[in-house]
Amino acid sequence: MKNILITGGAGFIGSHVVRHFVTTYKDYHIYNLDALTYAGNLANLKDIELSPNYTFIKADIRDFSLIQELFSTYGFQGVIHLAAESHVDRSISDPFSFVTTNVMGTVNLLQAAKENWKGDFSNKLFYHISTDEVYGTLGEKGLFTEHTSYDPNSPYSASKASSDHFVRAYAQTYGLPVVLSNCSNNYGPYQFPEKLIPLCINNILQGKKIPIYGDGLNIRDWLYVHDHVLAIDCIFHKATLGQTYNVGGLNQWSNIDLVKQIIKQVDQLLGNEPGHSLSLLEMVKDRAGHDRRYAIDASKLQKELDWNPTVNFQTGLAQTIHWYLENKDWLNQVTSLEYQKYYQEQYQG
Repeated sequence: MKNILITGGAGFIGSHVVRHFVTTYKDYHIYNLDALTYAGNLANLKDIELSPNYTFIKADIRDFSLIQELFSTYGFQGVIHLAAESHVDRSISDPFSFVTTNVMGTVNLLQAAKENWKGDFSNKLFYHISTDEVYGTLGEKGLFTEHTSYDPNSPYSASKASSDHFVRAYAQTYGLPVVLSNCSNNYGPYQFPEKLIPLCINNILQGKKIPIYGDGLNIRDWLYVHDHVLAIDCIFHKATLGQTYNVGGLNQWSNIDLVKQIIKQVDQLLGNEPGHSLSLLEMVKDRAGHDRRYAIDASKLQKELDWNPTVNFQTGLAQTIHWYLENKDWLNQVTSLEYQKYYQEQYQG
């Protein structure tokens, strides 16, 4: 039995990773560590919560003593580190939370792994999952590769860049067995509606304005969450130690075009007249330090580990929209008073 720690496993991407590992690898025991902040939700994992090879641990990666104790108690042989503060808007208003969680939290995990493994790194792995935002912004052409220089432009991306550097430093200084990946924008079921796609769907359902930063022409590369999970599985089991792999969906969309596509599909499913919800579009002041374009070159992952995205964007977007429309109770639960306060401050304050 291999004991695997997955941090942030009650969040959006993390819950999909936990479910996949619990159901696919019966000889692994998956320990899901999550602090259950606003974006962590155990309802995301109701279907597997009683699985014999699954244990949930409510803990905060900022608590080093507790992290040390957990490593000592459970003897984790592998770590898949997803726990992070991840929303750029929140990082602009509260950068300290991003430093303490994304930087210090990562260092706590690295140090606990180093101390517990005591130089015996055979069959051990620390897998750190990061973002393409550490690379900064692209012009009209070009792609991020694993050799692109770091150039973060927000407190969020700066905190993730710092955590990446600490992971590599622990590998170089202490020999800790690590791999890293940097992914593009994920989308799919269970994503908290501060992010663009679920925010747009929720606002259409509520008849609220859909805020679009600036001119709406910022471009992102969209990756269906299940394809990201398969990439994580692939990297965890087959990657070369010390290497970094970029994970992208090969789907570049401007924000305004994406939102119009969502409006078209949601209106159709709700039986609205075509273009009914276009009136909800509202251009708002651009976000500070807003990167213009991200795009991932995932060829290293494709060539070395034989991974390819399996869900084309139209299919993935349709599946995502259907899920949110069929799970309005989940949406209502997570869009609590705290969410309403955040939304008011962020877009209407």
